[in-house]
Amino acid sequence: MTMKAALLRTFGSPLVVETMPDPVLGTGEVVVDVVASSVLPYMDEVLSGERGYLLQLPVVPGIGAIGRVRAVGPDATRLAVGDWVFCDPTVRSRDDARTPDITLQGLSARGDGGLRLQRHFRHGPFAEQMLIPTENAIPIGPIDAADAGRWCALGPLLVPYGGLLAAQFEAGETLLVSGATGYFGSGAVHLALAMGAGCVVAPGRNETVLDDLVRRFGPRVRPVRLTGDQDEDRERMRRAAPGPIDCVLDLLPPGAGPTPVRTAAMTVREFGRVVLMGGRGHAGRRRPPTALRVAHAEQHHGPGSVDVPGSGRRPPGHPDHVRPPGPGRVRCHGVRPGRGE
Repeated sequence: MTMKAALLRTFGSPLVVETMPDPVLGTGEVVVDVVASSVLPYMDEVLSGERGYLLQLPVVPGIGAIGRVRAVGPDATRLAVGDWVFCDPTVRSRDDARTPDITLQGLSARGDGGLRLQRHFRHGPFAEQMLIPTENAIPIGPIDAADAGRWCALGPLLVPYGGLLAAQFEAGETLLVSGATGYFGSGAVHLALAMGAGCVVAPGRNETVLDDLVRRFGPRVRPVRLTGDQDEDRERMRRAAPGPIDCVLDLLPPGAGPTPVRTAAMTVREFGRVVLMGGRGHAGRRRPPTALRVAHAEQHHGPGSVDVPGSGRRPPGHPDHVRPPGPGRVRCHGVRPGRGE
């Protein structure tokens, strides 16, 4: 049997719809009929090779999907053919639960271990079918097929959700979302309000998007137009909040550079939390620059903590399937201010 898929043969070349063999089911795996998948706003940078992501070619690209189970392996006891599922793109090796190797199926890998994992779970959802690990098929219950595209919003919501869980964010707190006008950042604003945030400070340069966030979500969203001046922007963000900023969630893209990351992080109150999930120069094989030193990310009045979620480990007390992608998670306590870069 064969299926149609959009294949990337070389970076910078157009995707070509070709016929490929159907996925072959194995133990611990599920075959899903893809019904809908989202397109990342920076997917062109991935396909062109500009981002330098570790991606073995040829590949069927994409990131995450909504679909229906076509076949399950012998070790699946609850999934059934026809079930609607969210296909979690973050695939982890199974031989080291504490620090698993990771690949984002159809998008990128982390290190040599992630590349080894990618040899098997390589192809993403821009195809009629895809093979995924059993644990990555998350049941979502019966839905109307016409609504499958809307369910793709799970992706940009689950990423910041992992960060907010890592920060132990609580209802009534004030959150600053650095990168609030972006794909994941705007999702974080929506999500934080749904979790009961007392206020969400939303800095950005795109005034149209900032105005739209306020229109959609009301006065709990406090927009801040960034000027590019560190001192001025830091004070604007602080003044926008009704009180101390309890938590900063960074979701800026790689091209933003270190300055806005540091500026936002330095608004957090003493003993607050800073969660770094943005790119800040992460690209393929290149080692990311020290965009934000630990000493800069802590509260500048005393000891604090910095969370960089994304090792694939679930936050303590949350054993379910929220597993943010990205670099390893770091917690640093008792750090002190350092010199400027």
